[in-house]
Amino acid sequence: MPDEDQKGPAIVLVEPQLGENIGMVARAMANFGLGDLRLVKPRDGWPSEKARAAASRADHVIDAVRLFDTVEEATADLNFVLATTARPRDSFKPVRGPEEAAVDLRRRTGDGQGCGILFGRERWGLNNHEVGLTDEIVTFPVDPNFASLNIAQAVLLMSYAYQVAGKGGDLSPRFEAKVPPPATKADLFRLFEHLEASLDRAGYFFPEPKRDVLAQNLRTMLTKASFSEPEVRTLRGVIKAFDYEVGRLARTGGQNDGEAEGQ
Repeated sequence: MPDEDQKGPAIVLVEPQLGENIGMVARAMANFGLGDLRLVKPRDGWPSEKARAAASRADHVIDAVRLFDTVEEATADLNFVLATTARPRDSFKPVRGPEEAAVDLRRRTGDGQGCGILFGRERWGLNNHEVGLTDEIVTFPVDPNFASLNIAQAVLLMSYAYQVAGKGGDLSPRFEAKVPPPATKADLFRLFEHLEASLDRAGYFFPEPKRDVLAQNLRTMLTKASFSEPEVRTLRGVIKAFDYEVGRLARTGGQNDGEAEGQ
């Protein structure tokens, strides 16, 4: 759940149509630590079980939703509001990309200002009056031939940009894969010996005068791979399995076990 002292900007949805979309917005907000979701006249009313189901356990966002009749009421307690839109508007408001807008939002919320981001209807977005109530416009660098974003996608992009803006350029992942210990040279030397002995039995090193060159090529390839200790153990297990099968075929004259027993 978001820190009560730093909830970030309010997300304001204007006349959202589908409960499922509201739920996906709540989920996107929760992914990036935002918790203040405001709805202006949701078409299908509130509360919405469809929204709760689509929120995928982001219940703290759903439970805190506030309802308003107008954009003016939904933003009355805020000091600074952004309008999201993909269309040029007949206004002189500053227009920012999501990254720049998020940095400014971080500065403002850090100074104690109440901030919000306005998102329009699924079908046609915000009208000019609603955009006129805001301070600046934020737009996404999408393909101009297909600029329409799902409302949850738009909220996700802004929520992500806001979180990144607070990391001071640190974009390292939330967790890292475990790195197994590298194989020791002794492990590698035993692998060489095991593999070469197996290949000797299989007649790989032919003609004999080329044996040293062929063996050195194999050692070079295996050294370049920088195997971990578990990987060396796995390879030796593979070689052991091949050795067993070659030995079994030699004992049965190339027949399978059933044939060797006369079945």
